[in-house]
Amino acid sequence: MHPQNLTKVSEFILEGVFVNPHLQGLYIAISLCLYLAAILINSFVIIATLAHPPLHTPMYFFLSNLAILDMVGISSVLPKTLENLILGKNTISFEGCVAQLYTFTFSGSTELILLTVMSYDRYLAICQPLRYVTTMSKGTCISLMAGVWGIGTVNSLINTLLVAQLDFCGPNLVQNFLCEIPPLLALSCSSTYLSEIMVHMADIILGMGNFLLLILSYCLIIVTIRKIQGSAGKWKAFSTCSSHLAVVGLFYSTIIYTYIQPTSAPLKKDKTLSIMYTLVTPTLNPLIYSLRNKGIKVAFWKIVPLHKTY
Repeated sequence: MHPQNLTKVSEFILEGVFVNPHLQGLYIAISLCLYLAAILINSFVIIATLAHPPLHTPMYFFLSNLAILDMVGISSVLPKTLENLILGKNTISFEGCVAQLYTFTFSGSTELILLTVMSYDRYLAICQPLRYVTTMSKGTCISLMAGVWGIGTVNSLINTLLVAQLDFCGPNLVQNFLCEIPPLLALSCSSTYLSEIMVHMADIILGMGNFLLLILSYCLIIVTIRKIQGSAGKWKAFSTCSSHLAVVGLFYSTIIYTYIQPTSAPLKKDKTLSIMYTLVTPTLNPLIYSLRNKGIKVAFWKIVPLHKTY
């Protein structure tokens, strides 16, 4: 077909994850509860970090940035999902799809790098405690976060622009409930070679690179913990990074399954995992840290005091 005769796609149809029309009210209630819970819990983590002086440390500084990214990620998906559920449709405009693709890719790639920075913070705290305060100074933390956000921005911008300049001339059914790179590439009627190359580079550099750095950090942490005398000391050292390990396990178990695969692989992915890393994970991350973190609990009771009445 001659390029001038191509019919441009103006909107996409999202393959909804909720398929039973009789349970639409339940789906709306669940999605709304997840969204509100993620926003409220992550907002509290940010407020607690800012308002409670004992939490003005590198670990909580990184944790508050993680909370921001979780809110950005879920906000890029849930409002549109709720709109479609309420209106009984599954469409998204081309511009809206591109915007969602950029925002969601940004939050995911930036969080990937941030988790590695957080593992480096835990490595210094456990393996180099005497150097920790000077190494992880306020200036260093700000510089690290500027780098994290910068890399995430550049990565998502490049990948989004490459997808946005592709030709889409039908069909327009996206085999997921949100706009992501693999299903969009499958719908393009122009060459996706450059986009596929960038996806593979991101998988290798950001995905595998950060994963290997995480493994290295925790190998060194484990070696250090094994040298600590007494089970109490070992447990105290391990407890400082147990929440981070739980968040890393939750994040990588879904991301690796979803993205570290050939772009030619079938796009009918397990939607349960899609729900996990887009909707459930942003809610669980702050809960994992809050429930296992004494500092967050103390901040909660100071910010939201309960007065007994007799």
